[in-house]
Amino acid sequence: MTAPEPQFDDFYRELILDHFRRPRNRGELADPTHRLEGVNPVCGDEIQLDLLIKAGQIDDIAFTGSGCSISQCSASMLTERLKGRSVAEAAKVLSGVRAMLIEGTPPGPDLGDLESLEGVARLPVRVKCALLSWNVLQDGLNSAAGA
Repeated sequence: MTAPEPQFDDFYRELILDHFRRPRNRGELADPTHRLEGVNPVCGDEIQLDLLIKAGQIDDIAFTGSGCSISQCSASMLTERLKGRSVAEAAKVLSGVRAMLIEGTPPGPDLGDLESLEGVARLPVRVKCALLSWNVLQDGLNSAAGA
C-alpha cells in the first residue's frame, strides 16, 4: 500500500477533528427502541447509542459519551452515516468498517467519509477506540434482529 498524499491525510485529519469539535447527533433520543452502552476498559472511553428502528429502518440515532477524540468522532460519523438507512445497509457499513480497521481491507464505496478512519488501523492500541461505537451498534443490530 502506498502512503497517501499529505493533502489527503490533512483532509481526513480535519474531517476527524471536525466531528470531534462539532459532533453530529450528540444527545439522547426521547423514546429509543434500543439504548445500548459500551465501555473500552483499556482507556475508559464510554458510549451510549440510542436507536429508533421502525420497519427495518434506522429512523433516528444519537449518541452520548466521553473519551478520546477517535472514539467520539467515530460515534459521530457512525450516526451521520447510518441515520435513515435500513438495518441491512447499516450491517453492511458495519462490516466494512470492521474489515478496514481490523483486517486492513481497503474501504469500499459504502463507507464514504468513514474511510478517514482508515489510518487508525496503523495504531493498534487505538483501533478499540474507533470500534467502540461500532461494537455497540453490532449489539443493537443483533438485538433488533432478535426482536
